[in-house]
Amino acid sequence: MKTTKMFLGCMGILALAASMTACSSDNDDNGGSNNGGNNGGTSVVYNWSTDGGFKACDNILFDDNGKDDANGVVIGNGDQNFVFKGKQTIKKGTYLLKGWVYIADGAELTIEPGTVIKGDKDTKAALIAEPGGKLIAKGTQTSPIVFTSEMAAGSRKPGDWGGIILCGKAPNNNGVLNQQIEGGPRTKHGGTDANDNSGDLEYVRIEFAGYPFQKDQEINGLTLGSVGAGTTIDHVQVSYSNDDSFEWFGGTVNCQHLIAYRGWDDDFDTDNGFAGSVTYGLSVRDSKIADASQSNSFESDNNASGSTAEPYTTATLKYMTILGPKTFDANFQNTTDYINGGGMNPGNGSSMGKFQAAMHIRRNSRLNVLNSVFIGWPVGIILDNEKGDTQGAAKKGLMKLQNNVFAGMTITGSDFNKVYTDGLYDYNTKTTDASKPSFSTSFFTLAANNNSILNWTAMTWSGIKSIIEANLQLSKTAGAFADGNDWTAGWANWDPENTKY
Repeated sequence: MKTTKMFLGCMGILALAASMTACSSDNDDNGGSNNGGNNGGTSVVYNWSTDGGFKACDNILFDDNGKDDANGVVIGNGDQNFVFKGKQTIKKGTYLLKGWVYIADGAELTIEPGTVIKGDKDTKAALIAEPGGKLIAKGTQTSPIVFTSEMAAGSRKPGDWGGIILCGKAPNNNGVLNQQIEGGPRTKHGGTDANDNSGDLEYVRIEFAGYPFQKDQEINGLTLGSVGAGTTIDHVQVSYSNDDSFEWFGGTVNCQHLIAYRGWDDDFDTDNGFAGSVTYGLSVRDSKIADASQSNSFESDNNASGSTAEPYTTATLKYMTILGPKTFDANFQNTTDYINGGGMNPGNGSSMGKFQAAMHIRRNSRLNVLNSVFIGWPVGIILDNEKGDTQGAAKKGLMKLQNNVFAGMTITGSDFNKVYTDGLYDYNTKTTDASKPSFSTSFFTLAANNNSILNWTAMTWSGIKSIIEANLQLSKTAGAFADGNDWTAGWANWDPENTKY
């Protein structure tokens, strides 16, 4: 009788276990994985649920077939949308990111230094930290964390995968959780906590991101939506993004040591009330790559309509070195025949175009730019009054452009998008008076602003050596390398298309 009861009890337990949605992953060895194992040979239970109609789980690693595997090398279960709801550390190793993987509110994903994560091209892979979620990718100078293409060395192109998105609960000018993130994912962002924390990105490289989910609609290399000042963004390089390298939609995060390397569209794009800062930033353009929208280094809007919505975009970019298409190319021509991708055109429908300005500030933005060096752009600066009153903000001292150096610009300034003439623009008649300097030039050259305009002769590209030399040739007080210190050493990569991972 006792034996029978025990047997029936065991059968009941087994039946109950079979009915639960949780699954366990028993791995006594790594199965050939080079990732060192995540579970130390113990059983890891995968607790499944749904979130917004998507499958959700408290574990993020799977095998190649989307099966639970705590020692797996695939991030995400392979669905186009997967929600991670746990707290997990990914051990150092090489992984494949599949689909759009959301780090949900309350979840934390930590990635160890030296890890390489390759984005799956077929699923347009992207990693998205939602408001309240955290991505902690804290590399080191000698062991950076790399997000890159899954393609072999020599075959990588812009847009091979999606990109990295961080969203938070800091203020923007579109409301609390009312700002839809760019690029296609479901996530909305925004709140009232200026010190919100979305995680930590240090010594991180993001390469070949920006797969277009629709024609000319891509995820940026690194997108930051309402990211707060409690977040750390320091020593991050975005290379060969198929859209903007960095873009902020609101938020208050203060970033340091950013590199935008050979991106497609804009280098540093600030919108929707971004009130944080970038200190020490570098952009290097490929003279053969520009977007149909006309590529700028800095592009800044208060919002799309140019309204007076608050908070205004008041970000401060300082100690920046911005190297345009003429910096290292003496033969540069700003034509669509010349700008043909130079072997890096991905053929994914993204449209090629021309270069425009080192700075395009418009739509009521009050961007501040200080102590920076800009070289080799068709236009130095556009203070654009088509929507809003950016020029009025400049006159009233509500934005500052001071202690900057322009060198080798075709023209110093223009007042309107896609106008390559330094003349005063009439927004009523939509005509340019070339007999008078543009408002943009007049403001930039005000004595009180202490800006300089210099000549430039194209240099030969030789990596960081030529970057620092260019900066020091023009200024020892402005730019990201004014003191000659190479803060890119050990972690940045100037040839990611040929690096073997």
